[in-house]
Amino acid sequence: MSPRTESRELALGGLLGAAALLLPTVFHLVHLGSLFMPMYVPLCLLAFLVSARIAATTALIVPLMSGLLTSMPPFYPPIAPLMSVELALMCGTIALAHARWPRCNEWMLLFPVLLAGRILNFFLMYAVAEVMNLPSGFVAGLSFIAGWPGVVLMLVVIPPLVRMLKTKGTFLGQRSGH
Repeated sequence: MSPRTESRELALGGLLGAAALLLPTVFHLVHLGSLFMPMYVPLCLLAFLVSARIAATTALIVPLMSGLLTSMPPFYPPIAPLMSVELALMCGTIALAHARWPRCNEWMLLFPVLLAGRILNFFLMYAVAEVMNLPSGFVAGLSFIAGWPGVVLMLVVIPPLVRMLKTKGTFLGQRSGH
């Protein structure tokens, strides 16, 4: 990776990481943060634009930073660490798949990863609920169901943004359409 590419990716990571920190506060003002998962949108978008290393690292750090700065997501119950793991795996997977199949339709790539992320979230929430002596199936099921509006939002917003940014490759410091 050239120094210019590395710098561009780090800048995009910082920019979209900052958006992932700020966007949830807007959604939480109207009590829609946990429903629409606004932190996921800029991070999943980032995964289409940078390497898996930058995407996964940014996605791992942002929920923890947000939890420390705003208490959203909370550390108790341990939602921030769970989100960090879930987002890092999702964003790393998106970036790896996009690098492997750059011409793949964004919806075809995004939907299976989002579905796998919801399933991972279910199992992580189930395990945490078990440890905390909470009704595991109920807690995990509620988390699984509550995230679907956010999945729909991501499917509506991210692919058109990726396509727009690909056609505006000069904005991203690229010469070609990728």
